[in-house]
Amino acid sequence: MTSLRSVAQESETVGAAMRAVGAAARAAARALANAPRAQKDRALTQAAAALRARAGEILAANARDLAAAKARGLAAAFLDRLTLDGTRIEAMARGLEEIAALPDPVGRVLARFERPNGLLIERVATPLGVVGVIYESRPNVTADAGALCLKSGNAAVLRGGSDSFHSSAAIHACLVEGLRGAGLPEAAISAAPSASREAVAEMLAGLGGALDVIVPRGGRSLVERVQKEARVPVFAHLEGVVHVYVDRAADLDKATKVLVNAKLRRTGVCGAAEKLLVDKACAATHLKPLVQALLDRGCAVRGDGAAMAADPRVTKASEEDWRAEYLDAIIAAKVVDGLDAAIAQIETYGSHHTDCIVTEDREAAEKFLKEVDSAIVLHNASTQFADGGEFGFGGEIGIATGRMHARGPVGLEQLCTFKYKVRGDGQVRP
Repeated sequence: MTSLRSVAQESETVGAAMRAVGAAARAAARALANAPRAQKDRALTQAAAALRARAGEILAANARDLAAAKARGLAAAFLDRLTLDGTRIEAMARGLEEIAALPDPVGRVLARFERPNGLLIERVATPLGVVGVIYESRPNVTADAGALCLKSGNAAVLRGGSDSFHSSAAIHACLVEGLRGAGLPEAAISAAPSASREAVAEMLAGLGGALDVIVPRGGRSLVERVQKEARVPVFAHLEGVVHVYVDRAADLDKATKVLVNAKLRRTGVCGAAEKLLVDKACAATHLKPLVQALLDRGCAVRGDGAAMAADPRVTKASEEDWRAEYLDAIIAAKVVDGLDAAIAQIETYGSHHTDCIVTEDREAAEKFLKEVDSAIVLHNASTQFADGGEFGFGGEIGIATGRMHARGPVGLEQLCTFKYKVRGDGQVRP
């Protein structure tokens, strides 16, 4: 009984603490919404300087997280996402500076028109308010999400995973230093004081009405829970079942280059290719070298009969393989009967995240780009470009595959909503 009471008391304590964080973030959001660009940019550049100055502290914190993760026997792909080094810290710092250099999205006039009665109407970009971000093993999300929310005039409430708790806390301290140096409320980028499930539950409930939107960054179980339980809008993708389709008119060298990068540059990112589709019309010349290029680089290939015949190292694919997101050096390969069959395969088994066609046939490319209903579709380019930074957004808070408000990389513009400003001169409605 004492144990149950203790658990209840701990949950109540976490809940009260999280609601207090939410209230402080809501107050900070009001200040941020009207903060001038120069002040927000100063906070970002000072935070970038703090990241560089405190790199040793961040790496020491990351070493604690990595040691615990290795002791638990976590997978190599997970460890890669968790690991920080000098290069990744510098990339975070540069990312903050790049976001600072971007135009301020707040106050943009999206439309302006005059009504016959003389009313002047403007649609103007405004912040969403308070953005909650729930993420797992990637500590760099702390910097990316905090910076994007700040630049777009939103307060952020960040809840990193227990596996990256110390790393995220060290990075968050740098962001707070930047806010303090620029004279902005420290609660503008808040970190959950606990990595417990109770903290997540409070965020999903909206922190007493403080949260306006939630962005989950993590595995399927996390995203499913957020989408099922959240009482506020969610920007998310459930998984990245990403296809590369090699069309009959594909240049083989180009296809090989794109495929290998799409699959193996980083296997643990959501834009990594998980499926290879090859047009039956070019399978005789293209399938074997494509499969061998992956196998020779250490990528396991699971395939249909044609792929298995192309190389004895290919193992048989199951029905589950066509739906799987591996996030590892594994790919499923299949021969399809032309472009329409490829599109049908993607529609049946894909996740509407990112898909690519490799072809020199412009008409086929345009058909693919038009008919594949994914947030990001590419022609002759690696699917690993599915990233807000590569889109010129200065980073991303996540990738959304829904159809409401934001789709694809969620950057500064997608973190804004709008309001109408209406100017008159005594008009009344008859």
